[in-house]
Amino acid sequence: MADYIYTMEIRLTPDQLKGVGLVQDVARAAGMNLYLTGGAIRDIISGFTIRDLDFTVQGNPLKLQRDLEKAGAKITAVEEDMRTIFISLPGNARGEISMARTERFEKTGKPPIVTPATIHDDLRRRDFTVNAMALSLNEGSRGLLLDPFNGVADIETKVIRILHNYSFLEDPSRLIRATRFAARFHWLLEERTQARYDAAKEGKYIDHILRSSIGHEIAALAHEDDPLHVVKMLEKEGWLDVLHPHWTVAKVDTNGITQLMKTRQQMVDMGYTPDAGPAVMYFLTSHFSDKEVSEIQRLIPRKDLVEAWRDIEDHAKELAKRLMGKEAGTPSRTWQLLSSARPEMVLFLAVTAKQQSVEQKIKNYLTKWRQVQQKIPLPEMTELLITPQLPVYPKLAHDVFMLLLDGKLRSRTETLKFLKPFAPPPPPPPPAPRRGRAAKAAAEVPVAAAPPGKPGPKGKKTKGVIPAAAPAVPPAAAQAKPPAKAPEKSKPAKPAPKPAKPAPKPAKKPAPKRVKKQTKAKKKR
Repeated sequence: MADYIYTMEIRLTPDQLKGVGLVQDVARAAGMNLYLTGGAIRDIISGFTIRDLDFTVQGNPLKLQRDLEKAGAKITAVEEDMRTIFISLPGNARGEISMARTERFEKTGKPPIVTPATIHDDLRRRDFTVNAMALSLNEGSRGLLLDPFNGVADIETKVIRILHNYSFLEDPSRLIRATRFAARFHWLLEERTQARYDAAKEGKYIDHILRSSIGHEIAALAHEDDPLHVVKMLEKEGWLDVLHPHWTVAKVDTNGITQLMKTRQQMVDMGYTPDAGPAVMYFLTSHFSDKEVSEIQRLIPRKDLVEAWRDIEDHAKELAKRLMGKEAGTPSRTWQLLSSARPEMVLFLAVTAKQQSVEQKIKNYLTKWRQVQQKIPLPEMTELLITPQLPVYPKLAHDVFMLLLDGKLRSRTETLKFLKPFAPPPPPPPPAPRRGRAAKAAAEVPVAAAPPGKPGPKGKKTKGVIPAAAPAVPPAAAQAKPPAKAPEKSKPAKPAPKPAKPAPKPAKKPAPKRVKKQTKAKKKR
């Protein structure tokens, strides 16, 4: 069986993974079974960008609101009829927690009758097979994948398949969703699904779409990787004017949104996670009147997206003003200002800045200064043994980077002068190796300069050995060849006598002698 928990952990961003843990802890404390469902599972398996975390609980998620806020999540919207809450998790991760439910449609165009159900019943009421999967996050079955309609196979074959023949009739918004998925993934509609799609389009099922469903589809455009392509496909199928009667591709700022998505990908590659949704909506409705923009904003259920969209221009102007002031007078100050700003503001200003100085500073922030940052640790830091293990290293690395940006460390001499006070003391030298008796004996060779017992250099007698460095013949050669024999007439040299034992110290003179000396001294007196 595939290890889907491992796949989830390597596919989610660090912020999303923390969000999963947050929701999991809250649901477990409340005694609710929790599952990761829908598009999150589809994107984890398929390898596409994971936009939102869709959770399903067996119970009422509205009871979790207070605990979620205590844990650090922000409630952005609530749909009480569907028992669904929308949350913003720390680090720009979006989530949605729904109740496991069944939906019964009594009439097309009317909201369904919702009743609590099990996770298996919840998967049966969904739109497409690739969205009808769930991954258990519960203690006893963690990592178990529920796939009753073989959605994994449809992901592998890259097709979009409805669950039953009445899918488009029950919820006409699935027509827009099918087109959006086909444009995003570049997948085809399965043959039976395509036939039902054409019949629903001809029968004008879309006229019965719910107003709340329109708002969800508009909000979904904000988080597409290629929103311009999706909008073009929606217009081709006739669904764009369903979202708004005056919405056409001609009213989209195509150059702006193209540059926006290019800059967004550049920031993602650098490790940032900007929420491009507000900026995307800004460019998609660039040529709309204020009244038309307000009409679209009222349809969107996620109020955090709407507020960010409304304030994006004002916040960008304020950031541009600060970049032109004394607060950004040096490269290091500019870096600190942009690093503390919201990533989505930097993203939007990079595309819309009208001042050349602001545009150049943001460009340096995203390119030139990043290359300077990658040079740390400097070779001089390694030479001085300044490593990340030192407590002072994080602050020191930041200070070095700031000085490099401002051009205050231009040479090796200046760099070493700045770093030396922070260098750790050098390690002590290793202890000298101990030489045993065998090593000493190997280092000594027979003496050839003076016979045994005769005075050696400086009048000292030798015992027949000198240090190995003294003879002209190497020690190895001396050990390999025996000494040459003496002539036959000459007598062999006697072995050196053993050193005599030291003579005992003379005994002290007896006391009577001292007495005699004393008596002699008295006589002289």
